[in-house]
Amino acid sequence: MQHIKTYFPNLTTQQESQFEALGDLYADWNAKINVISRKDIGNLYLHHVLHSLGIAKAINFTDGSAILDVGTGGGFPGIPLAILFPECKFHLIDRVGKKIKVAQSVAEAIHLENVTFQHGSVEELKTEYDFVVSRAVMPLPDLLKLVRKNIKKEQHNALPNGLLCLKGGELQQEIAPVKKTSIVFNLSDFFKEEYFDTKKVVYVQIVKK
Repeated sequence: MQHIKTYFPNLTTQQESQFEALGDLYADWNAKINVISRKDIGNLYLHHVLHSLGIAKAINFTDGSAILDVGTGGGFPGIPLAILFPECKFHLIDRVGKKIKVAQSVAEAIHLENVTFQHGSVEELKTEYDFVVSRAVMPLPDLLKLVRKNIKKEQHNALPNGLLCLKGGELQQEIAPVKKTSIVFNLSDFFKEEYFDTKKVVYVQIVKK
């Protein structure tokens, strides 16, 4: 939890208590349903919560923004971002029903009211959002094909509407097809822990015809 307070010092009391509750909630759920690697649950705040919040170092979502989290699993990056941006609306979708159940239960337990959940695939989703966020669910070009239809035309953020992906490792090949419309943010520029040395947020602008 100290990692969160260090990098996000202006949290309200409610946000702090919501973040603090995540540790026990995920540990409890993970014992029943494996949403995070059992070996990694001890690193929940660094590897999952803070990593999710890396997106907030690339963009400060304007109040009223609508964000879709594709392949959210147990709620990452959607739940940490929803805590940080209480005036934005988040919709979390995943193909695996039991993972969505965990994310929904966690959100209910911390009284997170700006999130909705869906068990299903993004292919069948017709709703439009300002941004799509995702954590390494598939290669960028594949994800772009699926979510282009879900991006709103109207803009009200500092970055034009588009896709924000948490990625790691070597990305040159993956980014090549979208190089002109993308920005890569190195999380090592914001977080000093060694874990973030190879972690990035990749932003791709999506222009609606």
